[in-house]
Amino acid sequence: MELTARVRTARRPLPTAMAIALAAAALSLLAAPSEAAAQNRGNVQAEQSQKLRSLRPSTPAMPPVGRYVAETGEGFILDRSGRHPLLRFESRDETWVLRPTAAPRGDVIYRNDAGDQVLRVTPNGGMTVYTPRTPGGSPASFSGAGQSLTPPTLGPMLLFRLMAQRSAMVSEVVGRLVEVNLDGDQSEALCVEALVVTTEAVIRIARSPTAREYISDLRSITIIEGARAGVTYSRGRLTVTVDPGEGLAGRPSSARVIRAILP
Repeated sequence: MELTARVRTARRPLPTAMAIALAAAALSLLAAPSEAAAQNRGNVQAEQSQKLRSLRPSTPAMPPVGRYVAETGEGFILDRSGRHPLLRFESRDETWVLRPTAAPRGDVIYRNDAGDQVLRVTPNGGMTVYTPRTPGGSPASFSGAGQSLTPPTLGPMLLFRLMAQRSAMVSEVVGRLVEVNLDGDQSEALCVEALVVTTEAVIRIARSPTAREYISDLRSITIIEGARAGVTYSRGRLTVTVDPGEGLAGRPSSARVIRAILP
């Protein structure tokens, strides 16, 4: 709102006190437009800054499913099409369920269910992948489209064949018969994922000269469904519980399986 002061010529001299009061009022009226103008200039500058920001290149959008390659040459698939980001290295069978957390400078860190850092993504799309071979991180770049990591449903015949195959693989590296059991009727795909991940973790332990002793009494591996994902190992029985309500996030990773076995 603009304020306008009208000045009239007095017909007779005003008292001194009244003249001072009118002068002060006139000064306040003159100052008001100056403050309003300053506010307007501030608004205009803010609008200009906002327009300049909108003209800057935006952060490169990551595709829902993409293939990436690290500087080390290791490729991996990152699937962000579902409720939880999924990652699988091309040289391994395990699919990692990632959990994003905010980091300084606007970065996003993706961790697995054991709290290990797997990925770091900057606001401009830069990506760093972390593996046991490169704990300090290796830059990665987008190389093309990828295939969804959602686990398929096998059916009874293929499921039985997979269980027999996994039992044979574990028994061979451990040096004795290890039974593999799968007891789940709500989510076959989730139980299959847990079966593959768990047996891979046991095989890694068996092949380690320093960790092999901790599965010296292993006799069975059982996958069951429950209200909460978890891993227990007692008296030669390794039991992995999956939570169908959480999807792939309800399946413990190999890192959690290994930590449950090793002291």
